[in-house]
Amino acid sequence: MKVKISKKAEKEFNKFSESYSLRIDMEMVASGKHMPFLKDGKVDADTYIEFVTQFNEFINHTPKPFQKIIDNDMRL
Repeated sequence: MKVKISKKAEKEFNKFSESYSLRIDMEMVASGKHMPFLKDGKVDADTYIEFVTQFNEFINHTPKPFQKIIDNDMRL
């Protein structure tokens, strides 16, 4: 999907893309990112489940009762 932007906005984007300080700021942001659910290069499902459980408790989310999925032909 291609989004059209105005000529004024395009000039502004070009101006910002040449900014040395913005580039340095973005490099600092990128260097600080990490993948909290990866351990030894693999996704750790236990860590993810623990996070989601604690987050749901934090936002006071009440879990829905379990309902068995009834379907004989499930395809991806």
